[in-house]
Amino acid sequence: MATNKLPEVWQRGPVDGIAPLLQPVAHALLQAREELNELMTDFPEDKLPEKPAGLASPAFHLQHLTGVLDRLFTYANNEMLNEEQLQYLAAEGKLPEIPYSVAQLTAAFNKQVDKALQQLSNTNEAALTEVRYVGRARVPSTMIGLYVHAAEHTMRHLGQLLVTVRVLQQQ
Repeated sequence: MATNKLPEVWQRGPVDGIAPLLQPVAHALLQAREELNELMTDFPEDKLPEKPAGLASPAFHLQHLTGVLDRLFTYANNEMLNEEQLQYLAAEGKLPEIPYSVAQLTAAFNKQVDKALQQLSNTNEAALTEVRYVGRARVPSTMIGLYVHAAEHTMRHLGQLLVTVRVLQQQ
C-alpha cells in the first residue's frame, strides 16, 4: 500500500542555514513538530487535563515540551532564566482558570521550535564545546550538550504524549 507520507525529516537532507554538527538537533525538533501537530489534530479539549493510569496529562507534556526547549536553549545561550521563564516552569502541569486549548498549546510549541531553529542557525560551531551552566546550581554542561539534550528530551516527551493521547482516544 503506497502512502504519500514524507520520509522522516533526517532523511530529507540538511536543514538550510543550520551548521552540519547541529543538523541532528534541527532534524529532531522538526520531526517532533510534525508528529506533535499531526497527533494533536482533532484531540478533544476536555481530555487535555486527563491523567490515565496516573500518567502525566497531555496538557503537561505540551506545556513542558515548550518550556524545556526555551529553558535549555536559554542556558545554551549562556543566560540564566528570567522571571517569566521561572513562572512558566512553576505553572507547567497546572491548569489555569481559563483552560488552554489544544491549538494554543500546539502553537506555543511551534513558535518555540521556530525560535530554537533560529538560535541554531546563529550558533557558531566553534563555540559548541564551550562550558555552559544549568540552573541556579550552575551544573556544568556544554552548548552542544544542551542542544542535544533539548532534542532528546523533546523526543522523549513526544513519545510519552503519543502514548497518553492514544490511550485517551481509546476511552
